[in-house]
Amino acid sequence: MTNGFNFSSIRALIIDIDGTLFRGDAPLPGITELFDFLRQRGIAHVVATNNTTETPAQYRRKLAEAGITLEVGQILTAGVATAAYLQRELPPGAPLFVIGEAALRQVLLEAGFALVANAGQPVAAVVVGGDSGLTYDKLKVAVLHLQRGARLVGANPDLLIPKEEGLIPEAGVTLAALQAATGLTPTVIGKPERLLFELALARLGSVAAHTAMLGDRLETDVWGAQRVGLKTVLVTTGVDNAATAAAKGIEPDAIVDGLEELVEMWSK
Repeated sequence: MTNGFNFSSIRALIIDIDGTLFRGDAPLPGITELFDFLRQRGIAHVVATNNTTETPAQYRRKLAEAGITLEVGQILTAGVATAAYLQRELPPGAPLFVIGEAALRQVLLEAGFALVANAGQPVAAVVVGGDSGLTYDKLKVAVLHLQRGARLVGANPDLLIPKEEGLIPEAGVTLAALQAATGLTPTVIGKPERLLFELALARLGSVAAHTAMLGDRLETDVWGAQRVGLKTVLVTTGVDNAATAAAKGIEPDAIVDGLEELVEMWSK
């Protein structure tokens, strides 16, 4: 379904990862066909994910295992965007408390920040990403820092993420708990906020009018892209579909049931 959308104006594509290219570690059907098509047509492309559990280098290896060759610079994560935001907002070497996986901590360390493991010294911000090892102690330390004046920064707002076994909790669940405990509203960096999209456009060397966003989530991929003037394509292999688009009142420019259908539609 295209709602009259004409793909001929699109010169660049921003592509979500989880639920769009992969479900968990399993590549979705049509992934190689999509990237072959983009290369053949000369359509610039980057992948941009709210997931912070892997670094761009790790995603590059994961894509390579699926037969997709990208440069690290073509891979943007919410962790990278969060580091860029904090570098703009905080002094060099500022201390942070992080709830997240090793990949998020690595990105923040590479950006020059100091990571604090407990509540023994003050921090400038509590940074929250997806964390499969979330514990009561991590929540307790975060709450103590926030009570003492630290900023609350969420790498992404996603409540759930698609994995092989189904939809499982993501960073938004942790942010909701911390917000309930402290009354603080987090500063959210990933989609649907502007920063990740703006970084993607800069790396593409493109403008919004000639760029589309391909993703599986209405509130983040589609609505966020629409806020910065991008065209949008919803793929129904992850979280949302035509029925939820109607229910939520968020209308993509096109809805496809898979990557193969997108390539077929775009080829016409």
